[in-house]
Amino acid sequence: MKQRILVAEDDGDIRSLLKLYLESEGFEVIAAGDGQAALEAAKAQEPDLAILDVMMPKMDGYQLIRALRERSDLPVIMLSAKSQDNDKILGLNLGADDYIAKPFNPLEVVARVRALLRRSGRTGAPALTAGDLALDTQACTLTKNGQPVPLTPTEYRILATLMRAPGRIFTKVQLYEAACGEYFESDDNTMMVHISKLREKIEDDPRRPTHIITVRGLGYKLEK
Repeated sequence: MKQRILVAEDDGDIRSLLKLYLESEGFEVIAAGDGQAALEAAKAQEPDLAILDVMMPKMDGYQLIRALRERSDLPVIMLSAKSQDNDKILGLNLGADDYIAKPFNPLEVVARVRALLRRSGRTGAPALTAGDLALDTQACTLTKNGQPVPLTPTEYRILATLMRAPGRIFTKVQLYEAACGEYFESDDNTMMVHISKLREKIEDDPRRPTHIITVRGLGYKLEK
């Protein structure tokens, strides 16, 4: 069965270009020209991944990802002409797994789609534990002291990478490639945002983390 990609983009030329490249790579594409139509398509057709433009009529990309996150953890790539760090950080904070600024190379978009899909189904040991955390790698769920903790797909993959090798130091690039695929220079701040959001969810005090530790000048590790 073909993997299904939702492309929400109000620019018809860009929408057609992405559809052409994705279909040529064997994906099924659901195209929507505004945020409301994209949300309805997501509810009706259950895509495997969504590519969302930020500036759209009826419902912009930020509103759309909020609505999607209320009901789904499907991988999301934000696509926008905005390249300021604040816009990128907002998208990631709302639950996006990746962010690509326009103009873009459609082959890069396809590569990122493939990487995100590949890593969204990663499996390993049935359960990984670290202190009060338990990660079920078959159900892709996290609990802390037995209570469920919601994670985005990227947050799950980052935490799974760290929990599979407690005590090992991972650089930002290594974590990004394990969770999102090929690293690009524009992704320099992305991992710090994901780590910050993870800490907000799993640490008793995110300002004084006891699970995910920063190793200054090197990267991050999960405390044994």
